[in-house]
Amino acid sequence: MSLRLYDTATRSVREFVPLVPGQVGIYLCGATVQGPPHVGHVRSSLCFDVLRRWLESQGTQVWFVRNVTDIDDKIIHNAGHESIPYWQLAQREERAFTWAYEVLGCLPPTIEPRATGHVPEMVELIQRLINAGHAYAVDGDVYFDVRSYAGYGALSGQRLDDMLASPDVESSAKKDPHDFALWKGAKPDEPSWATPWGPGRPGWHIECSAMASKYLGASFDIHAGGLDLIFPHHENEIAQSKAAGDGFANYWLHNAWVTTAGEKMSKSLGNSLLVSEVVQRVRPIELRYYLVSAHYRSMLEYSDESVLDAGAGFRRIEGFLQRAVEICGAIEPTIVCSDFLEALDNDLGVPSALAALFAVVTDGNKLLAGGDSPALRGCAGSVRAMLGILGVDPMSAPWNRAVASNEGMREAVDALVAVALEQRQAARERKDYAAADTIRDQLTAAGIAIEDTPEGPRWSLESQG
Repeated sequence: MSLRLYDTATRSVREFVPLVPGQVGIYLCGATVQGPPHVGHVRSSLCFDVLRRWLESQGTQVWFVRNVTDIDDKIIHNAGHESIPYWQLAQREERAFTWAYEVLGCLPPTIEPRATGHVPEMVELIQRLINAGHAYAVDGDVYFDVRSYAGYGALSGQRLDDMLASPDVESSAKKDPHDFALWKGAKPDEPSWATPWGPGRPGWHIECSAMASKYLGASFDIHAGGLDLIFPHHENEIAQSKAAGDGFANYWLHNAWVTTAGEKMSKSLGNSLLVSEVVQRVRPIELRYYLVSAHYRSMLEYSDESVLDAGAGFRRIEGFLQRAVEICGAIEPTIVCSDFLEALDNDLGVPSALAALFAVVTDGNKLLAGGDSPALRGCAGSVRAMLGILGVDPMSAPWNRAVASNEGMREAVDALVAVALEQRQAARERKDYAAADTIRDQLTAAGIAIEDTPEGPRWSLESQG
């Protein structure tokens, strides 16, 4: 394996060496299910889905753990506004996230643990920290003593004395204002679990440490998540896990934000774009293509126009595959070109990988006129293989299921378009070019693109928008 990854912890590109040859454990901080997912929420899962697919394409077994935070201050707050139990809101929004992941083609995680299902592991970890002198209980709360861990601040590159106080719990009982809550004592009308320190609920950071170590072991390969999680969440995970004696993650990967008008997409800014709404305007496969096309560490400025532009590029790839299949019959994924391999080995350089893919498409388009040939099949098979690694192969699951579900509609549209094309051809034969152009313009306005080829006119649906 020659994969090189930018490790946030060392601020450098490092050669990736799995702890166990042929196996890789990845923990991805998943959703806090306080509301439905917008496109900014899903970028992290899409970016690291590409990493997983890349590793698996090289014959590596990947254990991919993506958690669900289903107990949290905001979940409780939002449920209260709706006058429903916290778990009812959490389950509803978890289903919304699952749907979004599926509609955008994410492979299901190997394991998807919920925080509320792992309270015993959290309690055990907290007790280890207390026993080691790194945590203390007071009035039903338990806090991590940040000054007891010398490496605190290393991931985010901050000095402790320059940091703001921890915002998770305001309490005069803390030894230091930077200490963060491992366990929060019970409050009236809030969910709680019994512990040696009294009833209460877990702090956010302890949840991921407990779940990661349960499913991937005390030391594992990669911990991933969004750039906004570096501090305090991932900083606190490292502190509490390593203070308890665990090796924890060997590499730290962080994807950049999706922005709108230069600001991070968030509900608080009022600029969120729900996945459920966006996929009514653009094809899900084209939305995924857009979201994975930038480098995972680059900010991505979202607009419907940008998605539509990216979709036009994707349809050029898709059109080549469709024509190759018409000429050659079924095409199976084959060898990936070396430039594509090199690009992804260089810190998942998807933009450079796409450049390599388009070069193969260009070569393949030149071969179409020559009919069926090993060279054309090789180009098309390579394109399929590369698209599969990016999760946007239109001829593989889940996208081929979407095609199948629309087959009846396609047949109906095909019949109607065929009539229009016959009328257009008849107009051209009688040299009534104005009428022929009018028919073509009407089809274009209806979202149907016409391409005149030596074999006759070919049509395709334009992206919605």
